[in-house]
Amino acid sequence: MDTRQLDAKTAAALVAEAVLAPSMHNAQPWRFRFVASEGALLLLADLDRAMPRSDPGNRALHIGCGAALFNLRVAAVHAGFTPAVRLVPDPAEPLLLAAVHLGEACRPATDEDDLARLHLAIRERHTSRHPFDDKDVPEVVRASLQRAANLEGAELLFPGPWHVETVLDLVHDAESRDALDPEGMEDLHRWTRLGPEADIATDGVPEYAFGPRMRDGKAPLRDFAGRRPVADRGATVFEKNPHLALLSTPADAPADWLRAGQALERVLLEATLTGLATSLTSHALESPDLRLLTREPVVGRGHVQMVLRLGYGPQGPATPRRPVRDVLEVV
Repeated sequence: MDTRQLDAKTAAALVAEAVLAPSMHNAQPWRFRFVASEGALLLLADLDRAMPRSDPGNRALHIGCGAALFNLRVAAVHAGFTPAVRLVPDPAEPLLLAAVHLGEACRPATDEDDLARLHLAIRERHTSRHPFDDKDVPEVVRASLQRAANLEGAELLFPGPWHVETVLDLVHDAESRDALDPEGMEDLHRWTRLGPEADIATDGVPEYAFGPRMRDGKAPLRDFAGRRPVADRGATVFEKNPHLALLSTPADAPADWLRAGQALERVLLEATLTGLATSLTSHALESPDLRLLTREPVVGRGHVQMVLRLGYGPQGPATPRRPVRDVLEVV
């Protein structure tokens, strides 16, 4: 498709699908700029939505923006474009994370076909904070998820039982640190939406997406309610042997975080198409010392960017999104 066919209306439609990506506490830390003369969409960080307590280096912010970038690529291919992506293109403008030119082909057709196949999952993927079945994920499905990560320059590792226990212990350590340092909960409280606020929210995690309290089990889930009461929430038993996956990148710079976000979303969309429910936890990764310990010491390589929980169970509810007009600037 010729770049002259990329108008503001089409750009808005692409951004509407890009913003369905996951981000830490659903803060949606992105902005987009449509440059009509260049047939390009620019992705920028929104530092007003950064989390200075739990993400002081903006690593999670970049991962969320990378996930939105991947959705943009999928939506663009589905609309008939071929996206050419340039990461962190201008050090002089630090908020500018990526430029996506939509026009002349730059990728093999096989990759375009693979991206287009994932389009249906963009609107079906939701974070699930509900119990999953204690049912194994077939090896063929695991292999497809690992391939998805590899295509984006990342690695997906399924840790063995003993290392799963280690990761769960690290998550619990992070929870204990939060309990001892109330200021560490500032970001979480800022981005949770309780009571009537949940019904009109356009960002954050509303109470209807918290899921039930865990009465028993080992699923690594952050309790967004904490000690605050949530009506009709209830408690239930979660899986005793959660299936976890560790997403890693070879290096650990901002460009690698953006690649991790793209790999993460590619894995999540692939998982959704295979019928898996998913949730994410970065709790143990928010402390440098705990993050280092999440890496599998025998076969693990690189830097762990996200811990995924996979399984068969209910998909979570859709969480709110800001209107496109609030995140898209047309130049």
